[in-house]
Amino acid sequence: MKKFFYLFIIFFSLFSTQIFAKNIMILKLSHGEVEIELYPEKAPNHVKRFKELSDSGKYDGVVFHRVIDGFMAQTGDVKFGNSNSAEFNLSLAGTGGSDLPNLKAEFTDIAHTRGVLSAARSSDPDSANSQFFICFDSAPHLDRQYSAFGKVIRGMEFVDKIKKGDPNSGAVSNPDKIISIRSK
Repeated sequence: MKKFFYLFIIFFSLFSTQIFAKNIMILKLSHGEVEIELYPEKAPNHVKRFKELSDSGKYDGVVFHRVIDGFMAQTGDVKFGNSNSAEFNLSLAGTGGSDLPNLKAEFTDIAHTRGVLSAARSSDPDSANSQFFICFDSAPHLDRQYSAFGKVIRGMEFVDKIKKGDPNSGAVSNPDKIISIRSK
């Protein structure tokens, strides 16, 4: 019985480590690597979409088109915001998404605090697609209004170095971009 118990403990430890490891993403920026923890138990569809687009390389080369100091850095427009694509158009960045259908809102109890990842969308709560933002600071007015699905757990100092845009609109000329995002 003891052997069975020890085997169970070892198996569970290995299995749970694998589960948690799959929910860590590495975001490479020009300033350094950022480690992001995802919360599939809170926003399963947003996490699934983020991982799908990340691991397939869709975010590689996508610019941070809207960055407001003290608020957030927005990116993820894989259609018009991908600097490696023929469709890249900085003036349209932020208006596109992926070829996948929009996602229904998954409002959670995750507060929009420093480092939180959340889905960007239009005024329609069910319009999130590929765009997301990372909070520089707390933004409680976004709580339960936007689908938060992850948080930076290491490397927030590199997110802080993302080039800031116009103080009012957040529009960035010559913006920083995502080098890559992949599952750890």
